[in-house]
Amino acid sequence: MKNTLIIIAGPTGVGKTEISLELAERTGGEIISCDSMQIYEGMDIGSAKADEEERRRVVHHMIDVVTPFDPFTVSDYKEAAEKAIDEILSRGKVPIMVGGTGLYIDAVIKDLSFTEGGNDQKYREAIEVLARTEGNEEVHRMLASVDPEAAEKIHPNNLKRVIRALEVQHVTGKPFSSFKDTGRLNPKYDVHYFYLNKNRKDLYEGIDRRVEIMMDMGLLDEIRRLKASGLDESYVSMKGIGYKEMLSYLDGECSLEEAKDLVKQRSRNYAKRQLTWFRHNEYATELSKDQYSDEEILIILEKYANGWYETR
Repeated sequence: MKNTLIIIAGPTGVGKTEISLELAERTGGEIISCDSMQIYEGMDIGSAKADEEERRRVVHHMIDVVTPFDPFTVSDYKEAAEKAIDEILSRGKVPIMVGGTGLYIDAVIKDLSFTEGGNDQKYREAIEVLARTEGNEEVHRMLASVDPEAAEKIHPNNLKRVIRALEVQHVTGKPFSSFKDTGRLNPKYDVHYFYLNKNRKDLYEGIDRRVEIMMDMGLLDEIRRLKASGLDESYVSMKGIGYKEMLSYLDGECSLEEAKDLVKQRSRNYAKRQLTWFRHNEYATELSKDQYSDEEILIILEKYANGWYETR
């Protein structure tokens, strides 16, 4: 069997965890998290990280990779995730990527040359300061002056991407737009990419319940501990949904109910953006929970994991 790579993506709260655990147990697989928050040590509840029991059931990778103080790029994820995938395959196991960070998935499965762009943390931090003092438009104008093609494609409010484009140009001397997504799949793997979905009402209600469960599990205490360690809103790790809103509450900027409502609202908005990403990905196939039961979804995924499918 070729180097099979199964991907179970989908919006936050859609129910990826239990399906991925069951699939891994049935196929002898191991899970690679593709979640931009689960990489951080100590950020467990707000990121819905696999708990001890789930990690005993199935081996997990790409969890607790760095501390919340450390920078971590898409390029870093690609390098570490591919190393984990290759190691799993070398042992005759099935790697199963699970999560909702679409850019992390694409970095692994697609031929993305922009990951070669390099990094300069001090430069990046200087541009972040400039954005706070002069505004996003000023930083976007900087990009337009050195790379008009990239500036045309990247919205001024997508500050993270604008800064990344400037950083690549600064480090390499080449415009960010020259590091193109070729659209080709990574030839190392036989990729089978699926994303879960369900009707909007059920998805949003599930997200709201999930926020309440996280609060009951001690999300606020987790964030108090992180804050006491010296983390604040200036760190990328603390900008994740759930963390930044509760940090605002702890800083006296809003009430607890207002913070919870914001977490729910922003989580629903994020889920909507995630679904848009997956729908627009030519390699991703939807598996709707309105159309299939969890067992039927597992049977479909199991066929691909075991190679019991017709060659496309």
